[in-house]
Amino acid sequence: MTGKKEHRLGVSEANLVVRHLKLEPADGSRLLDAIAEIDELYGLDDISFDDRSHVLNIAYDASRLCLDGVEDVLKKHAVEVSHDWWTRFKTGYYRFVDDNVKDNAGHEPWSCHQSPPGNKRKN
Repeated sequence: MTGKKEHRLGVSEANLVVRHLKLEPADGSRLLDAIAEIDELYGLDDISFDDRSHVLNIAYDASRLCLDGVEDVLKKHAVEVSHDWWTRFKTGYYRFVDDNVKDNAGHEPWSCHQSPPGNKRKN
């Protein structure tokens, strides 16, 4: 056993993020429908729901999927994210990090330690 986890198609380990969202109590069938639809989103790696704490645990590639896409699916099925201050604080932080991951995934890295083009010196 190598210990390396296989990810779903379209999920890069470098851009993988794990999020924990507390949800308001909702109808069980609507919640299951929302989880099933979220599970089909491209870029999602894993999803689970803890009934006791009402926490939705999701892992996704932040360069392909963002928290807003997940929340849109929850709203579509009349499932709301908790309105407490801690959940609002975490979702704001999650959005900030997701935006940074998405921006960095499309950025070509560079280094100031490279010789400029046309320089004949060895590095």
